[in-house]
Amino acid sequence: MQKRIIRCVLFALFLCFGVTAQEQRLSKEGAVAMMLERNFGVRIAQNNVKVAENNKSILNSGFLPTVTANANANYQRDDSTFEFPGQFITDENGNQVPRPDTELYKAEAQRYGAGISSNYILFDGLGRLYDYKRLKEEYNLTELQARETIETTMLQLFTVYFEVARLTENIAVLKETYDNTQNRLQRAGYSFEYGQTNKLDVLNAEVDLVNDSINLINEKQLLRNTQRDLNVLLNEDLSQLYNVDTTIVFTNPIILEEFLEVGEQNNIRMLQAEKNITINDYILKSGKSVLLPTVGLTGFYGWNLNQNAPGAFFPGVNVNNTRNFGLGATLTWNIFDGGNGITQIKNAKVLLDSQEILEQQIKQEVRRDIANAEGNYKNRLQIYRLQEQNVSTATVNYTRSNEQYKLGQITSVELRQAQLNLLNAKTSKNLAKYNAKLAELQLLQLTGQLLNVAL
Repeated sequence: MQKRIIRCVLFALFLCFGVTAQEQRLSKEGAVAMMLERNFGVRIAQNNVKVAENNKSILNSGFLPTVTANANANYQRDDSTFEFPGQFITDENGNQVPRPDTELYKAEAQRYGAGISSNYILFDGLGRLYDYKRLKEEYNLTELQARETIETTMLQLFTVYFEVARLTENIAVLKETYDNTQNRLQRAGYSFEYGQTNKLDVLNAEVDLVNDSINLINEKQLLRNTQRDLNVLLNEDLSQLYNVDTTIVFTNPIILEEFLEVGEQNNIRMLQAEKNITINDYILKSGKSVLLPTVGLTGFYGWNLNQNAPGAFFPGVNVNNTRNFGLGATLTWNIFDGGNGITQIKNAKVLLDSQEILEQQIKQEVRRDIANAEGNYKNRLQIYRLQEQNVSTATVNYTRSNEQYKLGQITSVELRQAQLNLLNAKTSKNLAKYNAKLAELQLLQLTGQLLNVAL
């Protein structure tokens, strides 16, 4: 019975997880590189930056002149008969005879023309200048938004990455627990065969072995699911399963303290709020341009060729070739537009004031978020240190309990309890370790340093 249970458990484990050797290792740096290159959200954010870069170009500024070229060509052919009723001419004999009809066959007329014109605004009340500056600030804002997307996606990435690492370490702990239970079952079996113990120890060990194998199977399945979640963030084929780095290095406390001192200024939300204020200020200044005149220059050059067909009274071909050139200046001053411009200026002032109020709100929220994140990080780091001590204590307790069990001083139930205490201590330590690291990453994001430190 005992051997059959062991064989069934081992066979189930082999069927479910015989592909472990096919997994590839993925470092933290490699995961970040793949995310930056493949993640859908990051790619969209990068495209938004490209659009903003195009918008801030001098080609979209209004500072360049407009140039328009045109050309035309026209061909006409006529077959005409001209009649002269009531008109007489003198023939060669001196007699008055009716004037004969005149026919024009294939009378051709051609017209060609080409021209080029240019318009340039010398002064528009400084509207385009502030619009150009606004477009540059909007580009900077888009870069900040892309950075925020990258930081948020990176936190999502490492939340899943560290979950894969935690489950990997948990599986190692569960495997160790399974091996210890298997050894206890074999030892109990030998003791029962030699009459040293009763059947109860064997039965308890068999039940514990099945429970350990179930826990191991469930944890491995959870690992596979989490690995697929990681693939989604990396835009990787779901059949590709990665092993990850389980090493955790915390940021030097001195360096972290320096980050906290300038955290408010480097916070991504604060930087965006400042950009929005600048953009709205330029919108207000641009809106005031409607109160000033607009001065522009115009220029044109043209060429025309007209070749007229012969007529009844002008039998020869008439050719007219002309060229023209001109320059001009315009001044436009919209003295009163019904109040639309003034209304827009007033609204722009209100929107600017709203952005300044919003900045104060964001500043308060950022201060709170940084303080909370700092407290969470210190708390979780302290819990992790305590869990490390707990693992040491539970390890010593299990080692002594195992020795006492071999000497018959404690029961298998008491040994199992010590074993479960060690298992819980190790898995709790794994959870505390990655929770502390994630809390640190959240703190680094809030202080604007997530992309500037080694992970």
